[in-house]
Amino acid sequence: MQSDTTGIWTPVALSADLPSGTVMPARTSAGSIALWRSDSGRPAASADRCPHRGMRLSHGFVRGEALSCIYHGWSYAQAGNCLRIPAHPGLTPPETIRVATQQIEEADGVIWVAVGEPTDQPPRFDGFVPLRSLTAQAGIAAIEAAAGAKKNANGFLRQSLHSEEIGFLLVEQEPDQTLVHVFIGDNATPLNRILASRAAEALRRKAEGVQTNGISA
Repeated sequence: MQSDTTGIWTPVALSADLPSGTVMPARTSAGSIALWRSDSGRPAASADRCPHRGMRLSHGFVRGEALSCIYHGWSYAQAGNCLRIPAHPGLTPPETIRVATQQIEEADGVIWVAVGEPTDQPPRFDGFVPLRSLTAQAGIAAIEAAAGAKKNANGFLRQSLHSEEIGFLLVEQEPDQTLVHVFIGDNATPLNRILASRAAEALRRKAEGVQTNGISA
């Protein structure tokens, strides 16, 4: 996820968790964002505060190619400029009214948001496909201890499950909270996908025990 000193990519969500016409909260090291997908399927990352009254845009709604605040309905384009102020339907909003946006990339079923200005593309995980995401009330060190393995430079931790390999893409949310994107081999059977999901749940429980007790749970 670290590209160089100028910027990093953060895997904020799986593509399957953000259908067209929806918005959800997400987080990067720069703070909270409203992650949304237009009706045409284009993802976007906007600052999670409406410039009008500070309402969280992740509580808002998507109509067409715009994200609207749930409070007074101010609407914003994916570029961040204000498109519409319902209380003043005849007004063309000035360019000064806008929300900050962040660069976004979607590849192999993962949505990545840039913090700063990365000079390369997000990492790829050949041979794996995303399975699900979960949140562990445990830090990355506790997850590594529970798994008996270390993540690589891209935050990807591998574990064997019978004849299959599982991948865990670890994203720190807080010092004691981690977003875990679970990956499985691209040729995995439905049964192996079920077993991998159960293994992810077991790892979460064990890591939370390590976080709480400082010993293997």
